[in-house]
Amino acid sequence: MNWIILIIAGLFEVGYTYSLGKAKETSGDSVYTWYGIFVLCLIISMVLLIKSVQGLPLGTAYAIWTGIGAVGTVIIGIVIFKDPVSFWRLFFIATLIGSILGLKVVTGH
Repeated sequence: MNWIILIIAGLFEVGYTYSLGKAKETSGDSVYTWYGIFVLCLIISMVLLIKSVQGLPLGTAYAIWTGIGAVGTVIIGIVIFKDPVSFWRLFFIATLIGSILGLKVVTGH
């Protein structure tokens, strides 16, 4: 169950980075809505991370949480915000995904 909580925490990390990107693109009062979503996602992500480390090693949980956030944010950046795509960028994202899966396998929880 801790792994599921950790994955959800990582997805909320992607949510708060997405919200930050949307706030950057927006003007007027809608900026505050995106900042509000940012804060909400940030709080949920942190609470779930705290919950997950009660049953997982801290270093492993943190590395996976940030890895999910990094991979998800790069994918959101490419797909939604039209960030540049290159072979090396995709290659290193793939190695990061491999590292996340590797940590899950060797942790054995």
